[in-house]
Amino acid sequence: MTIFSKIIDGSIPSKKIYEDDQFLAFLDISQASKGHTLIIPKDPTISVLTAKPDVVADINVLAQRLAKHYVEHLNAQGVNIITNANPIAGQTVDHYHVHVIPRYKEDELEFKTKDQQLDLDSVHKEILESFK
Repeated sequence: MTIFSKIIDGSIPSKKIYEDDQFLAFLDISQASKGHTLIIPKDPTISVLTAKPDVVADINVLAQRLAKHYVEHLNAQGVNIITNANPIAGQTVDHYHVHVIPRYKEDELEFKTKDQQLDLDSVHKEILESFK
């Protein structure tokens, strides 16, 4: 049983933002910015890699809905919607969840990539070959 399962069953309290039969959305205890929300399916699965396609679709529709609300009503200037799959990608709880992180001009949160200097032709070829 994960911490998210305990939040779903009410044994751990949360600051709920939204709930229906399929999903629960609540404030992340570690607010990366004002309104940082986690959305979890009530029927647990480990990550986006294991989730049923309809769950992935529905959770993203809900994420969009919350994101629009935060832009319109919390004066966020933008939003990050992200999920992490597996520890190498930063997943710390084995229960699929999506972060909705409102972004404000004054926040210091950064998502940066670094140029890996990879040969795009080789990467492209490898990916195309992997589909065969």
